[in-house]
Amino acid sequence: MAGPPGSPSFTLATFNLYMGIDGWGRPFDVIGECRDLAADILILQESWTPDDGGPSTAGRIADALGYQVVHEEGLAHGQVFGPDPAADNRWGPKIGQQGDALLLDDQRLGRRRHRGTRTAIRGTWGVAMLARIPLRDSTVIPLGKLRRDPARRMVISAVTDVDGREVSILGTHMSHITHGSAAQYRRLNASLPDTSTAAVLAGDMNLWGPPVISFLPAWRRAVKGPTWPAQRPNSQLDHVLVTPGLSVIEARIVAHSGSDHRPVVVRLAVI
Repeated sequence: MAGPPGSPSFTLATFNLYMGIDGWGRPFDVIGECRDLAADILILQESWTPDDGGPSTAGRIADALGYQVVHEEGLAHGQVFGPDPAADNRWGPKIGQQGDALLLDDQRLGRRRHRGTRTAIRGTWGVAMLARIPLRDSTVIPLGKLRRDPARRMVISAVTDVDGREVSILGTHMSHITHGSAAQYRRLNASLPDTSTAAVLAGDMNLWGPPVISFLPAWRRAVKGPTWPAQRPNSQLDHVLVTPGLSVIEARIVAHSGSDHRPVVVRLAVI
């Protein structure tokens, strides 16, 4: 339901970047895809920061498109592999419907057969919040690290003003339910703003919509539809959740992505 006529509004998108490459390690136009989202605020997961001091994926996007960036790096350390010479026209090799270009240090999956012949760049994996409208009071809410998860998890939280109306913005990348993310969801629920305020939580939740809402019952889903795997999506893992202080003017899932996730874009009005 849209807000009253003239209600202040803003556009937010969430996008799991898969480091700006496909499953074979081939780069795609991640800056162009983020430009096309035309969002005031971007919540980005799986941004890659190389150890050699080069710019992060989120940093490159922010510099090219004029965004302020709040970046939580170092959620996991590992290596990204260069393009696979055996690549074909698929998004990536058929290994559990996931790519073969990333190996985190604590990942329990073994090294793939062909990785030994490919160039690897060591670095860290993180989450970022990019904004074209001013952010303040940014902070990180830790959710801890689960024993089976190669990455620690957290929430980036900030506040913005939309035509003089205060809105809390939160972005995250949750663990898989098979890793025991229920414990992190309980921590998340206890850390979120009071739902009497205008607030939005967005990110790759690694979980379908109904169980997400079961963990966060005071919030509602702003968009519904499959987002993963991007080429033939069958599951919605990427979500935007809002409190009653925000209404949804428009919501869409982008039809295609160079990543393994499709971006989600919403326009929200402050009631």
